[in-house]
Parts: sequence; structure tokens; C-alpha cells
Amino acid sequence: MFNRLVGRKIAIVDDTPGVTRDRREGLGRIGDLTFTLVDTAGYEDANDDSLEARMRRQTEMAIAEADVILFMIDARAGLTPTDEHFARLLRKADKDIHVIGNKAEGKAAEPGLMEAYALGFGEAIPLSAEHGLGLADLYSVISQAVDKADEAKIAAAEAEFDYDMVQKPATDVDVNEDEGEDEAGDTAPMRWNPNRHLNVAIVGRPNAGKSTLINRMVGEERLLTGPEAGITRDSIMVPWEWEGRVINLVDTAGIRRKSRVQQKLEKLSVSDSLRSIQYAEIVVLLLDATIPFEKQDLALADLVEREGRAMVIAVNKWDLIEDKNAKILELREQCERLLPQLRGIPLVTMSGLQGRNIDKLMKAIFEIERTWNVKIRTAKLNRWLSAMTEHHPPPAVSGRRLKLRYMTQAKTRPPSFIIFASRPDALPKAYQRYIVNGLREDFKLPGTPIRLWVRGGKNPYVDDDGK
Repeated sequence: MFNRLVGRKIAIVDDTPGVTRDRREGLGRIGDLTFTLVDTAGYEDANDDSLEARMRRQTEMAIAEADVILFMIDARAGLTPTDEHFARLLRKADKDIHVIGNKAEGKAAEPGLMEAYALGFGEAIPLSAEHGLGLADLYSVISQAVDKADEAKIAAAEAEFDYDMVQKPATDVDVNEDEGEDEAGDTAPMRWNPNRHLNVAIVGRPNAGKSTLINRMVGEERLLTGPEAGITRDSIMVPWEWEGRVINLVDTAGIRRKSRVQQKLEKLSVSDSLRSIQYAEIVVLLLDATIPFEKQDLALADLVEREGRAMVIAVNKWDLIEDKNAKILELREQCERLLPQLRGIPLVTMSGLQGRNIDKLMKAIFEIERTWNVKIRTAKLNRWLSAMTEHHPPPAVSGRRLKLRYMTQAKTRPPSFIIFASRPDALPKAYQRYIVNGLREDFKLPGTPIRLWVRGGKNPYVDDDGK
């Protein structure tokens, strides 16, 4: 039902019970209504420190924050003891509650819908999430809740409104008539807006501490954590504000080697994590400081580079390392040696559990974002290309010298360049790496992926006579 109302298949769906574990939020729509929808884990009757008990506490947090609760039962299966236990919990919550009888297509659901009266929440709304039936009745329920919420917001705003401000003279207002003018005068406006929302995906192997890190960053137990590996299944987006900017943190399922992923549910989780990398702008590759740079870590780093995403390497569980000075030197050497395609990539040591060095992580994220969005003027690029070819000319192939005639930046995010050459197919890969490494060093582009395309053609600013 969550996927039906948000209009996208973003929550993992499978016949296995207990697929959902974390709270997932999305913008739901029915007709002209929009509302925040929260998908929760199925209720588990557990009160210890087990995974099921932690899932139940996440559900209780969602209940406490909700304006209206849609209590879903399986209409074909009828009431179960867990449904009745859940109903007792909801009655204590003192919320606006409506029973939804899902899978209500056909006559087989009628007995279950009648049994729902015993829960004490009135008539159940028959609905088929898979086929989209019953949404009109759901619209009526949610529209009433939206109206109540709007009325409450208006009342709260009126209560806080300072009527003295109405009498404040206009002369007290400080107006800066020069605001917004470009001090540099001839400086072109930046395409990159540093105030827009930033999508940051946290990826890594299972049990690297991704959910724990996000919980520490947002300051609440927003995501399910524990000693068990592989708790997270869905990719969960958690909005968070840092220094006035909204950061959409995306927690992902741990990704193991492909050969070890056998179960269908884990395959779905891994696919969801890979999609999160594609939709992210910045990817934080979280390593376990006790076993860093495993083969799977390097595979993930290579995947992020091929997707063209900016990346920061965060070494978690740094509090478990005794000789920190020797370890950081070892990590930096490994990083340069094992990831030459991302030379100069930011590497931050931290502890998600203790909340140490989160400020350094965010600084590295913002720095790599600026690098990822850099735009270099064409004239400057061609002066640089001329100096590079003069210092180290392209090799002669089949007795003929290659000529690099012109260079321009095609796009940003990641920085992508085009070189026009006399024989583009003959330009060796080694020389292309020479150009890319020079770009990275001379234009201060550490750690970001760089794209270089070689095309045939002449310099458009030179006529046929060479003038």
C-alpha cells in the first residue's frame, strides 16, 4: 500500500513475513491530497532486547508522531491474535484510527471484514493495495485528517502571532538596496547552488555501522541498529539539517560479495542499495577500521567511480584502534595504491557510535561536492593543454605524430572534458591517463571522477588557413 500511495516502488515487497524493519517515509498522494506517509514494521509482541523488540519500538515511535493511523489487516486471513494485541496498543495511543482490510478483492475477504468490527474501531475499509481498489474510501478518511491537521496548525500559528509586530514602523526595517549585486562585476553566475538539498548515500559492507552513524548524526534512534549483521533491508532516506542546509541521508543495506548473496530478499536489498548510489550525489563509503579495504570495499568504490558520483571514504570504529598514527599512515598508503582512479580522495577517521569527527566528515562532503561541480573556462583549458603537450608531446603512431587541437569541458557532476584530436582512435590510454592526472593535479580536482572523451575534428576557433 505504501508503494501504491507514493506512486513508486521504493519499498521492498516480498511474500516473506517481516520484510519491513525500519520506518520509511514518503510523500503520499490520492487525487488532490498530499500527505506524509510512514511505513512501519509488522507488530511483534516482544519486550526484550531482541531484533523484534527493537522493530516494535520503531513502530511505537511512528504511532506517537502520527495524526491518523491506518491499521492494516489481511482481510482474507481474518483477525489474528497479533492483530488483537496491536489493537489494544493502539487504543492506548488515543489517535484517529481506521482499520484497512487489505486483499479485499473477491468474496473471500467478506468474513475477515466482518470480524474487524471486534477490534472496536468501527467498519473496516475494504482495499486492495495491489490492484488499487478502495482508494476513494481512503481519500475520505485521510482528507478529514488533513483538515484537522491544518486547523491545528492555524490555531497554533494564531496563538504564537505577535500582534505588536503589526505596529512596528517600516523605518525600523533594515533594507539593503545593494543586496544581490555581483561584487566581481563580470563574474558569471555559478551553476551550482550550495543551498540546495544534498543527497548523501551511506554505503558499505554489512555491520560497518551505517545506521548507527546516521542515528548519531540526526540525534535520535531513527534507524534500527544492533549487533546483528544485515538488519537494514530498505534504503531509508532521513532528512537532516547541518549548518542551515538540508542533507538527505540515505541508509542502505550492507552489500556483500555477489557470490554470497543467495536469498531473494537479500538480492532485493542489494539492488535497492545500488539504485541509491545512482540517485545520490555524494556517496560515503563506510569502512570498518578493524578490517578496511576488503575486496568488496574496493568493488563498491569502483562502482561509485563508474557511476560518476563524488565519494568520501569514512573509516568507522576508529575508537577500536590502538596505534592510530601508524594506522592512518597505512590507510592513506592503501587508499592511494588501491584506488589510483580516485587519487586524493578524502579519507576521514571517525566513530559513529561516539559521534566523533562528524564535523570533519561533513566538511569533506562539502569540499568534494564543490570539486564535483567545478567548471573550468575553455580558454584556460586550452592554454593548459598547450603546456601539457609541449612538456610531453603525444606519441607518434605508425610514423605519424598525433595532434591535440582543442579542449573544452562538456559538463560538470562529474567534471567531463572533450579533446579534439587528429586521430582520436590512435591516442593511447596511457597518454589519456597523463591528461587526466594533470587535470586532477593542476586544477585541484582530488578524489572526484573525471571523464575524458577524445573526438575527431579541428579547432573551431582556427580557420582553414590556420589563422
